[in-house]
Amino acid sequence: MPEFLMKRWHGYHVKALFAVAVLFLGILTFFQWQIGVVGFILLGVLAIYSAQAKRSFERELEHYVMTLTYRVNKAGEDAVTKMPIGILLYNETGNIQWVNPFMATLIDEDLLNKGLEELSEEIVEMLRQEEDEKVITLEDRYYHVTLEREERLIYFLDVTEKEKTKERFEETQTVVALIYLDNYDEITQGMEDQVRSRLISQVTAALNNWANDNDMLLRRTSSDRFIAVFNAKTLEMIEGQRFDIIDEIRQLTGKDKVPITLSIGVGTGENSLRELGQLAQSSLDLALGRGGDQVAIKQRNGKVRFYGGKSNAMEKRTRVRARVISHALRDFVLECEKVMIMGHQNPDMDAIGAAIGVQKIAEVNGKEGYIVLDPSDINHDVQKLMEEVENHDHLWSQFMTPEEAEEQITPQTLLIIVDTHKPSMVIEPALLDRVERIIVLDHHRRGEEFIKDPVLVYMEPYASSTAELVTELLEYQPKQLKMDRLEATALLAGIIVDTKSFAVRTGARTFDAASFLRSNGADTTLVQKLLKEDLEQYVKRAKLVESAEYYRDGLAIAVAEEEETYSQIIIAQAADTLLNMKDVVASFVISKRKDGMISISARSLGDFNVQLIMEKLNGGGHLSNAAAQLEEVTIEEAKERLQEAIDDYVEGGQS
Repeated sequence: MPEFLMKRWHGYHVKALFAVAVLFLGILTFFQWQIGVVGFILLGVLAIYSAQAKRSFERELEHYVMTLTYRVNKAGEDAVTKMPIGILLYNETGNIQWVNPFMATLIDEDLLNKGLEELSEEIVEMLRQEEDEKVITLEDRYYHVTLEREERLIYFLDVTEKEKTKERFEETQTVVALIYLDNYDEITQGMEDQVRSRLISQVTAALNNWANDNDMLLRRTSSDRFIAVFNAKTLEMIEGQRFDIIDEIRQLTGKDKVPITLSIGVGTGENSLRELGQLAQSSLDLALGRGGDQVAIKQRNGKVRFYGGKSNAMEKRTRVRARVISHALRDFVLECEKVMIMGHQNPDMDAIGAAIGVQKIAEVNGKEGYIVLDPSDINHDVQKLMEEVENHDHLWSQFMTPEEAEEQITPQTLLIIVDTHKPSMVIEPALLDRVERIIVLDHHRRGEEFIKDPVLVYMEPYASSTAELVTELLEYQPKQLKMDRLEATALLAGIIVDTKSFAVRTGARTFDAASFLRSNGADTTLVQKLLKEDLEQYVKRAKLVESAEYYRDGLAIAVAEEEETYSQIIIAQAADTLLNMKDVVASFVISKRKDGMISISARSLGDFNVQLIMEKLNGGGHLSNAAAQLEEVTIEEAKERLQEAIDDYVEGGQS
């Protein structure tokens, strides 16, 4: 405590004592006036001393206050003029009125009395969006800007070193990539050792050159696998090149008529090498699940970026995996109490056919198998099939509603999902949380959304349909198989619908599966009957096709009227029809559905990846067959968003 304050505190006590002394001396004088007079004289002397002390205290206080005020004012002046903090005042119209000396070194004198936008558009944006703090750049330096709106005052704190340190840290973050030659075993099977050695040498040399050019550590871990370690700055650089190495490898090996495709899984955003490795493996699995020939970059927050995916998944000639999956599926069936089979919402012929095939697998292994189907949500194209099923007493008894399934399902039930892998698309998502074991059988390219913790996954994007996959699983069931005519026909119908009568996405194994079904009683005449359409549906589809217009080279977009509604199947059929038109390499059909959502169906001949375009609209599918659904948008807004996605795809160099 300052000395003058101590004196002031002491003065309060003196006054109190003085009052007590006067009272005491008054009483004393009454009894002994001589002593009282002496006391009053002494008290007077003390009073004079106290008055002098008070005047001294007031002078000291005044001096202290004046000195402190000066020091505070001086410190404030120094802070404004000498401290490395920029201060700027602007008026109500946004013009710069005054800057302190430090700020004057950052801007030209010509900017005084001019608008803030000439200093920085970011500051104007802050004022517009009512942001109070933000880091901006001025003259290649970073400043933490703070706004005081009421005073129309802006502070600039130089944080360049901090931001550059942060940038250096982020740029040097470790990234792990796992590289896999998708079809190496298939391509080199039966190949002479000399030719195989030359082929892998070409691929390895190209990868090593790519790694050297981009400052990576690359090591080969097996005949068809590599691991690369680099930093985030390198990742940003090769992302800017859109991972052109996958195109280079495909073109290099394609010259020898043995095109090898490359898949890369990248893990980033973690400090732990172990977690980076897990992310990289998860990314690689995702890339392979989408058909390979692409790059998947997965971060800790679950977001995934994709590059490539320009070629169709190559059909695997060997059936080893199909046999292994078939036996594993049989083991799971034998261990459960009962089997529930569920497809996607508004199931099509492939979903129903595949579900009937899986139900047959449960039956031949002595287990009860039930197909979950919502009678109010059935695709128009499967109505005729369901009418045939209703007339088939045994098969119809194996169908149940989602409500019945919820009542009968137990934790020991095996749930098999067919023709989808997205939990949001299954008929009854609540069933996924009620069972411990889930199996996924699907032929679509894998998306970011995936059913949680399945015990078995069989996804082959090269397959024409899920019905084809299930047919192969049926072939490898150990017990003798006796298929009913309708069961075999339903599976064959699923294959025929998804291949457009064996015209697209058809491989040798597709014909093998069709042959197996035909030999087990599939009726092609019944298939034709099941696939017949009425005249009204045909006319509606023709109306959609009539609205088509060309957008860019070879792209046709058909748009329905705002008040018109179409079923999903008609929208898809219209896209298929447009693809048959001259000079059309990809087709898109936009229409409102009865549920109010806007549906977009996309088709291509394979040279144009419609899957990537639909994924930009939160959809998905195959390279040549994809779709998306949009909510709370108009037909015109949906068309604009589609065109933006196409522009982004084409101008991004992915076409």
